[in-house]
Amino acid sequence: MTGLPKRLLGCDLAMQTKTLNKTAVLPWLAIAAFLGLWQAAAGFYTPEQLPGPAKVWAGLLELADTGVLWEHIQVSLIRFTISYSLALLVAIPLGLFLGWHTYSLQALGPILQILRPISPIAWFPLAVLWFGVGNAPAIFIIFLSAFFPVLLSTISAVRKVDPVYIKVARNFGVGKTMLFTKIVIPAAFPYIMIGLNIAIGVAWIHLVAGEMLGAQSGLGYLIVDSRNFLRTDWIMGGMLVVGLLGLFINTIIGWAEKEINRKWGVG
Repeated sequence: MTGLPKRLLGCDLAMQTKTLNKTAVLPWLAIAAFLGLWQAAAGFYTPEQLPGPAKVWAGLLELADTGVLWEHIQVSLIRFTISYSLALLVAIPLGLFLGWHTYSLQALGPILQILRPISPIAWFPLAVLWFGVGNAPAIFIIFLSAFFPVLLSTISAVRKVDPVYIKVARNFGVGKTMLFTKIVIPAAFPYIMIGLNIAIGVAWIHLVAGEMLGAQSGLGYLIVDSRNFLRTDWIMGGMLVVGLLGLFINTIIGWAEKEINRKWGVG
């Protein structure tokens, strides 16, 4: 009887190890299958129409060796950081204010609902008229694409805070400022993070579009400029870099979310 728990424990550990191994292997199998399908599809086209993985990798190495790729990545990351940070600095405080003050939300709600469905791409002509060409219109487009998801998720998060939390805090004599900073914001944080994650994806997509708007640098410009030279391998290489950087940024945000949740004891 005494040996039975040890055997069960050993079986449990073996099952957990097997599950972890499967979890680690499956993504690599999916990547290998994707590359195989890509190579097979490339066989039906010329290299100028659809280059295979090896040719795209060679093109990326060519861009990296000349330093062009790193310059464009740096510029894109700087633009994204500035635009996304500005969106958070404006949208989160405004969302907290509107979510907490019902009358303000009722007053501004119709305006927000009119502006929200307008695609950031529709702002391209005005962005050029207002800011000219270069960094400013791209930053403006990225800012707009991140602003509304963060704003609306923050408003919704505040309004979804359980009224019991607020009632209990008030019964204990908690002041308005402490109630808002110590109860409302931590309780709303998980829902706010949903908007932040959505905004990252939307903003990163529009980063490429914004950089096609008269910019002379960045990954979006690299893709457009590669098209002018009929370098499909550079185009697809730039697209892959955009995807990988998006994955990296999402990972960083996920790590930050877990750290804040741990600090506040949420989740």
